Amino acid sequence: MANKILNKSAIADGICRFTIEAPKIARKRRAGNFVVVRANEYSERIPLTIVDSDLERGSITLIVQGVGKSTRLLNSLHPGDELADVIGPLGHPTPIDSFGSVACIGGGVGAAEVLPIARAAKAAGNEVISIIGARTQSLLILEDEMREASDELYVVTDDGSYERQGLVIDPLGELICEGRSFDVVYAIGPMPMMRAVAELTEPYNIKTLVSLNPVMIDGTGMCGGCRVVVGGETRFACVDGPEFDAHQVDFDSLIRRNRAYAVEEKIALERYENQQVAQFEGLV
Repeated sequence: MANKILNKSAIADGICRFTIEAPKIARKRRAGNFVVVRANEYSERIPLTIVDSDLERGSITLIVQGVGKSTRLLNSLHPGDELADVIGPLGHPTPIDSFGSVACIGGGVGAAEVLPIARAAKAAGNEVISIIGARTQSLLILEDEMREASDELYVVTDDGSYERQGLVIDPLGELICEGRSFDVVYAIGPMPMMRAVAELTEPYNIKTLVSLNPVMIDGTGMCGGCRVVVGGETRFACVDGPEFDAHQVDFDSLIRRNRAYAVEEKIALERYENQQVAQFEGLV
């Protein structure tokens, strides 16, 4: 079967790792590429970063945090199930070169997106300093994988339940103040986090790239749903990105656009949860 789920594992509260059969995508994908996925023929199309691939097995790895209806539906699937669509690889690969010293910063599930970048940067001969964080220990992911891909790894949690209490920008700011030099910073996570990283690095003129994940429908630039403002110009995250110069991104407009369907998303999630309860009650 095409797009069959080969493996699934829970790696944190509400966060699952999937191995998906996709040999053509596995052969072509590079760090920074993503796929557009539909759980079934009636579900929403959602973009997911390709975390890893296995050429011998012909598979790709995706990590999904169940937040809304579509991601929770994905996380309800099991090995052997088949996804309706897995389209990709999409987007421009992350620009990777032998820069010298790079910082890879992942906030929350952003660690899944920054992991392939850290690995590629390390393979290119860079010194890789990584920082990952989560609201609490139960939401922290990929610590071992990030440690293996990095020369140094700093771990923070908002509530101090694991390692150091604080935000991902705290270790970065301290390292910069200590005189550590970074040729490029890759930052992926919630919008406020990426904006905070951009505001921190801009006065030091440190090249900073962020991966944007606005509302996306077709993933080909035709619908215009993923438009973002970068450097005062309209760009499309799916075909022009997903990574952009953080110092040029209009985060205010992007955050407003991402909140545009908050009410509809809440209603869809409530309906889905009610359906799940009804189905469960019908079985007992």
